[in-house]
Amino acid sequence: MAEGAAALFAPTAMRIHPIFTQVRDWTGDGNVDGVEVLLEFQDRFGDPTKAAGTVLFELFEYRPANPDPRGARLANPFVGSIVSVEEQRLRWNRTSRTYTFQLALPAISPRRDYVLTAAFRAADGGRFFDRVVLKGQEPASEPATQPVNQSPAGLP
Repeated sequence: MAEGAAALFAPTAMRIHPIFTQVRDWTGDGNVDGVEVLLEFQDRFGDPTKAAGTVLFELFEYRPANPDPRGARLANPFVGSIVSVEEQRLRWNRTSRTYTFQLALPAISPRRDYVLTAAFRAADGGRFFDRVVLKGQEPASEPATQPVNQSPAGLP
């Protein structure tokens, strides 16, 4: 493929997938392990495509009703790489056409809101940035209980 033709399918945008990026238990032990991030790159046609480079993830407290919703940073930045062929194979999901990163942070609460940022530096020098608010899950509501009508002893 000619170099000009390959540029047609090079990434021109990046986003943190807003639906599937969530606080998760990926070990199956019933405890939250951290944030599972699905990162999607798009070509000039708006279609998902692959990319090569490194990404810096940061997780912040959420400040509602603020022009910049990022509060205090909660952990050191997480650095992910999709430079080598092995890293590409490890992180690429053919079904969702996204890259998956698991940011381990066992102290995270699934009930709180957070701001997650991703800054990507492509192997060719290009840069992309995205930010998403991770909404906490509402606690499961308890079923309403009904008092049991009991008659005094001996009465029907």
